[in-house]
Amino acid sequence: MTEDDAFTEHRPLLFTIAYEMLGSVADAEDVLQESYLRWSAVDRAAIEHPRAYLVRVVTRQSLNHLRAVKARREDYVGPWLPEPIRTAPEVTEDAILAESVSMAMMLVLETLNPTERAVFVLHDVFGYTHGEIATSVGKTEVTVRQIAHRARGHVHARRRRFEPDSDATRAIVRRFLLAATTGEIQALMDLLAPDVVEISDGGGKATAARRPITGRDDVARFALGVARTGITATTRIEHAVHNGMPAALCLTDGRLDWLLAFEIHHGRITGLYAVRNPDKLHRARTVRPLDRGDLQPWKP
Repeated sequence: MTEDDAFTEHRPLLFTIAYEMLGSVADAEDVLQESYLRWSAVDRAAIEHPRAYLVRVVTRQSLNHLRAVKARREDYVGPWLPEPIRTAPEVTEDAILAESVSMAMMLVLETLNPTERAVFVLHDVFGYTHGEIATSVGKTEVTVRQIAHRARGHVHARRRRFEPDSDATRAIVRRFLLAATTGEIQALMDLLAPDVVEISDGGGKATAARRPITGRDDVARFALGVARTGITATTRIEHAVHNGMPAALCLTDGRLDWLLAFEIHHGRITGLYAVRNPDKLHRARTVRPLDRGDLQPWKP
């Protein structure tokens, strides 16, 4: 196997790890580029397990990136959402993977420190042992075990349940869009959970709510206002699956203006995630292969 073959074989796994740690397609691609350069320069004859080596390199590079972007995100204008990623149908068949890349989970991961995030992602999503993870994060196995316990408790206390994309959830999305565009506020209210939350990310580069909107009444009125001012005769709406969730893409003259991902639980919309920042939209229509690997021992 050549160096290119090994990197290409494991690229979906490496990209998934980097994306879950960074919440950004652009940053994940940068990490993979840096990791490939390191992989190209190493003496591969001395590497018994290429996948283990590549996962360690990507983890370390992701940690470096995450520490660097933390300050940048603290200065972000308005709410920050992860860069949406278009997911293939098979992602929704893997419940752990679908939840791990959901908008809600990615927001929870943002509240962890970089090491906690790396440990949680590698252990709870990808199934690596504490000992295996210790070699990547530069901690002892005992310390990693403690970090994992703390991170898991933090995540489980804040996680939000949702139903992956399906015929049923897509039908709810269609009803929501119809009600919003026709001004049927009661129909909207019937689709929203009482504690529904709407989060808009404009990044200071597009019009968006500067803080989360909560509650059925306020979210319904906000949705009607957006539909009234943002959807015109030239607007086209596409249905898609992003981050394992049903989504609607709003396009004007072929340009993606905003993406709306729907969090649905027990037949009601519990979360709406609207991405309007153009920096996060120009890659949003490309399907990205995601992979959790074969979940076999890492063999560091």
